[in-house]
Amino acid sequence: MTTLIDLSPRPVAQSPLADLPVIVIGAGPVGLAAAAHLADRGIAFVVLEAGGDVAAQVRRWGHTTLFSPWRYLVDPVAERLLSATGWITPADDVVPTGHELVDRYLAPLAQLSGIAERIRFGTEVVSVSRRGMDRTRTAGRAQAPFVVRVCDTDGAVTELTGRAVIDASGTYASPNPLASSGLDPLGVDAAADRIVHALPDVRGADADAFAGRHTVVVGAGHSAANTLIALAELADERPGTRVSWVIRNASAVRVSSSPDDELPDRARLGARVDALVARGAVHLVDSFEIAAVEPAGSGVRLLGTRRDEPFSLDADVVVNATGFRPDLAMLREIRLELDAVVEAPRRLAPLIDPNDHSCGTVAPHGFRELSHPEPGFFIVGMKSYGRAPTFLLATGYEQVRSVTAWLDGDVDAAQQVRLQLPATGVCSSDGCCA
Repeated sequence: MTTLIDLSPRPVAQSPLADLPVIVIGAGPVGLAAAAHLADRGIAFVVLEAGGDVAAQVRRWGHTTLFSPWRYLVDPVAERLLSATGWITPADDVVPTGHELVDRYLAPLAQLSGIAERIRFGTEVVSVSRRGMDRTRTAGRAQAPFVVRVCDTDGAVTELTGRAVIDASGTYASPNPLASSGLDPLGVDAAADRIVHALPDVRGADADAFAGRHTVVVGAGHSAANTLIALAELADERPGTRVSWVIRNASAVRVSSSPDDELPDRARLGARVDALVARGAVHLVDSFEIAAVEPAGSGVRLLGTRRDEPFSLDADVVVNATGFRPDLAMLREIRLELDAVVEAPRRLAPLIDPNDHSCGTVAPHGFRELSHPEPGFFIVGMKSYGRAPTFLLATGYEQVRSVTAWLDGDVDAAQQVRLQLPATGVCSSDGCCA
């Protein structure tokens, strides 16, 4: 399924860098939406993806059902380009799994002629800078091309140059640590092989790692809820399987069901976890502040305090579902302007503060709110939200529409940001609001 997209040069924002491509980091949903918009506008680009295939991080949790139905998951420009090939848009109200999102939408999008040949898989971005300039140099900075250093699967390190950079690398690969301090718990290296990433495939490929064992799920968000439900179902089938749930607050308000949630699958998720706790299928341990971990036989022991008293909990395996944060290490030489609390762009942060906003109450925003003191550099998608959990894919699509319009010199279109989101009540602390 392919179609030709006209990528012949067109006038873009006047700049000595205009002949260089825009570099997009990440071939996930928002990175590919950026590719579609750039292709549609005839702007040269390259997409750098660390994984070996499209949407590599989505595939890791692909067994999980999303909250949003298809009508919020398909970028309008991508839909138009795909439709020209005979692609059929999935039914609006159907809620897909992550694998279905990839197979039915993202993979076909990545295979379009004009996009496919511009994606480089197995290419990890190591750092981003300006040619001949660290972050301290100012004179002529805006005229210097970006330099993106990458490492391929063979370990070869090379550099690409571009006129702009769109970082859509996401946050799933950067989990928050288990310790309540925001740091890795003391002793974590000795027990790291007994701690697994959020959203393991408990009922599928990873079932044997959990069956007949005691699993502790740490986290108060929807990633935790999905895993708890799957573990409880596994316990019904495999004797000896036990499930505990650790949260650091007195109650898990973020997974409670809300009658105002227009994403009913998410509301039902909270109700199902509440029912599992009520019938004893999941043992809830609240108010546990984790500080350290240590091996305990073939398992792991969590150590800390509970209601100001020393407390510990043993498990065979721990699932870290404490949420995600942006990996900013590769941006050390870029001039960023980030909010001190949520690590989102400073002008965006007040619009997404999880203390004031849910996924559905985030205001429309575009290139202005996403701008940094580094001209031509943008963080978009989940990574743009820093540690805030209020992201929806539809938000990311509007972000890249505005950013690519600005890069094309179409200031009017860039400024006309519009976004219609579902009212969602309480949002998840783990960012899985897609």
